[in-house]
Amino acid sequence: MAAPIHDVIEHLVSGIVDTPDDVEVRTKQTRGGELFEVRVNPDDLGKVIGRQGRTATAIRKVAGAIAGRGGARIDFVDVDRRR
Repeated sequence: MAAPIHDVIEHLVSGIVDTPDDVEVRTKQTRGGELFEVRVNPDDLGKVIGRQGRTATAIRKVAGAIAGRGGARIDFVDVDRRR
């Protein structure tokens, strides 16, 4: 079920940023379930987070609605941060 959520997150974030080629969504398995790590260009990080985190919250809500009962955890990271 992770593939549709992955694609939706990538599509939403790519539409917001100035450099959509730098958008990368990785899926990690953690104790708490699946974690989607969204990497963007450092210049675009503010756009993805939005004022007071509203954009990031909206992306999380959409992904959570698609994920269903299990929900979806999303972490936004700039591409300069160590991998």
